[in-house]
Amino acid sequence: MIGVTVLGATGSIGISTLDVLARHAERFRVVALTANRDAERLAEQCRQHRPDFAVMVEPDAAARLRELLADLPKPPEILTGVEGLEQVAALPEADYVMAAIVGAAGLRPTLAAAQAGKRVLLANKESLVVAGALLMRAVADSGAELLPIDSEHNAIFQCLPTHFSRGLAEVGVERILLTASGGPFRDWPVERLASVTPEQACAHPTWAMGRKISVDSATMMNKGLEVIEACWLFGTDTDHIQVVVHPQSVIHSLVQYQDGSVLAQLGNPDMRTPIAHALAWPGRFGSGVTPLDLFAVARLDFQEPDLNRFPCLALAFQSAQQGGTAPAILNAANEIAVDAFLARRIDFPGIAAIVAGTLDELPEESVEGQGLEFLLDVDRRARECAERLARRRAI
Repeated sequence: MIGVTVLGATGSIGISTLDVLARHAERFRVVALTANRDAERLAEQCRQHRPDFAVMVEPDAAARLRELLADLPKPPEILTGVEGLEQVAALPEADYVMAAIVGAAGLRPTLAAAQAGKRVLLANKESLVVAGALLMRAVADSGAELLPIDSEHNAIFQCLPTHFSRGLAEVGVERILLTASGGPFRDWPVERLASVTPEQACAHPTWAMGRKISVDSATMMNKGLEVIEACWLFGTDTDHIQVVVHPQSVIHSLVQYQDGSVLAQLGNPDMRTPIAHALAWPGRFGSGVTPLDLFAVARLDFQEPDLNRFPCLALAFQSAQQGGTAPAILNAANEIAVDAFLARRIDFPGIAAIVAGTLDELPEESVEGQGLEFLLDVDRRARECAERLARRRAI
């Protein structure tokens, strides 16, 4: 039995992961489940999957979880805080770790899993955006496996040769074509974006995602973060990555080779496909996803992204090219700005304005030779700066 820890079990990726694991219960055992504060949902998951450990980041939520599971003959050991997340990420019983905590909060446990030599199923792109050099070094030093779960990066991984390690030129790749749905506002006049509500921004046309990621998709910051992630995962730079708006979300990404071939991975927009791929790799097994019906799809459309409509994408490319601490600043400022938008404190265009302002105020620094505490301090300073800018822009 393969032991699995699911970091972020109550989010959309965590729920999909548990669905796939349940379909292959003869092969996998859930070792630990974690959540931030949703004790009720985590309690339901614990009753179904019977993990040895459960982690609630919030202490009050942990107390509530103990109450909810008190009647079990053998309740899980309940841990709290970031320390609890790091502990279950490195458990000897856990062979695989699904890293699905949203945002920079997932960095510490993801790094702990990599340092412990796990197969890390990476759905937390922010870990690479904030601390790419640190995480990749940990993977190399420990012999961990890092398998991408984002549908786009998983698609790229599937389109690369099986002997690919790191570096696209060595396997004849010309460039990566990273697809994007364009979100709900891809056809809106730019002047209408100031009136966008959180409900409209969270109504993604093809994917079912959490609120923060849905807003990131609407601004295309999500794609910008994925560009930075792809640079680390595949040993490349922004000159070899092109973003392609593909509204149907059927082609999840493509790889263009030097001989003119272009390979694509297609499938229905369901995160269980990349999750099942990473769990079964290098084999395959069922995910529960409905097979793709090309006759129902009927057509595939492609557009260049409009950077006037999506300034966050341009900011992400700029940060990737600058390197150093710029991607960490970008990510932290975006998290603060999205929170402010969802709380109706700023308007939709204010997200990009706050990110740009934070990048302007905090100069990029080198990360060479720096450790986690340095990066976490950069993250803290960027959040403080972004919060100041959000207060100034409040509506």
